Amino acid sequence: MPRETDPLVVAKVVGDVLDPFTRSVTLKVSYNGRGVNNGREFKPSQVKSQPRVDVGGDDLRTFYTLLMVDPDAPSPSDPNLREYLHWLVTDIPGTTGVNFGQEVACYECPKPTMGIHRFVFILFQQLGQETVYAPGWRQNFNTKEFAELYNLGSPVAAVYFNCQRESGSGGRRISN
Repeated sequence: MPRETDPLVVAKVVGDVLDPFTRSVTLKVSYNGRGVNNGREFKPSQVKSQPRVDVGGDDLRTFYTLLMVDPDAPSPSDPNLREYLHWLVTDIPGTTGVNFGQEVACYECPKPTMGIHRFVFILFQQLGQETVYAPGWRQNFNTKEFAELYNLGSPVAAVYFNCQRESGSGGRRISN
């Protein structure tokens, strides 16, 4: 049996947050010039401010929705608030960035208090402009249900980073 190598699958982002999908658009996320790569560690002080997000695609008339969620809230061992919505930006034109979209749930910086949390950026292609709206809550948000509600289909891109409290140390342990 081949061993899975997709970092989103290995870290259980696919499963806990997303169904399997095929990446079709580039998504570049960075905090103060430091790129977000799957599994990269950041401390809360490094992610206080909204990141720079660049969206690929090939047409300004194609619009995207970006979500940022924490599937490990309030703690990875008891994620009873899974998922927590940290950010929602809609109507991002292809080939641009989040600054050209509509922020419908403002950026809330990660502040994990227990354990190592995964923070996941998910990009969806919209059916049209002004077709996605803010949810009524942040805790117990569900990316799959949200995508179904707004007919977003499967994600077109996703990336995640790990974050723990400022004084925390060690890496995320992945059980088989």
